[in-house]
Amino acid sequence: MFKKEHRKVKLPRKVTLKSLENAALFYLQRYATSTENLRRVLMRRVDRSARAHGTDREEGIGFVDQILKRYCSAKLLDDDAYAAARAASMRQRGASGRAIRSNLRAKGVKNETIDLVLDEQLKGSPATEIKAAFTYCRRRRLGPWRTVGREERREKDIASLARQGYSVDIALRVIDAVSIEELEMEMTSESM
Repeated sequence: MFKKEHRKVKLPRKVTLKSLENAALFYLQRYATSTENLRRVLMRRVDRSARAHGTDREEGIGFVDQILKRYCSAKLLDDDAYAAARAASMRQRGASGRAIRSNLRAKGVKNETIDLVLDEQLKGSPATEIKAAFTYCRRRRLGPWRTVGREERREKDIASLARQGYSVDIALRVIDAVSIEELEMEMTSESM
């Protein structure tokens, strides 16, 4: 009836300094990333090449280190700038400090850098966390933005905020706000 087509398995390319550099530049054109995350991406290529072609893994590690060192000195990779931009972007989408910390840690950003970025955000506006919770609730239509069944869904709304990394205090303040206007007034009074 139908012939089953067999796909030819595509072998990865052999890793050379030039191929890794091309891969790194292509990745940096498409994504903002941390030094450690780029190391992981390039090391996957090195490992695939070592398995498929028997290339020397240690030589590949040397190539990766050489590329990362050069890119850091040329400021193509800047973990501080990456962490600040990523944290700002996540805050605008309604992410909590805990969610930002977890995301940056997963990308290989050092704890000291994460602490500096989060402290800088809080220094800029003390109500940063509540503003982010406000944004998250508005996007998800939780609490005061819920038009029907607000009281029945209260516990689920609080749980949703807790899963996003918000403290119970902030979750209760946002979910139990009488109206959106009251919440906005509370936020503006805290930022002053």
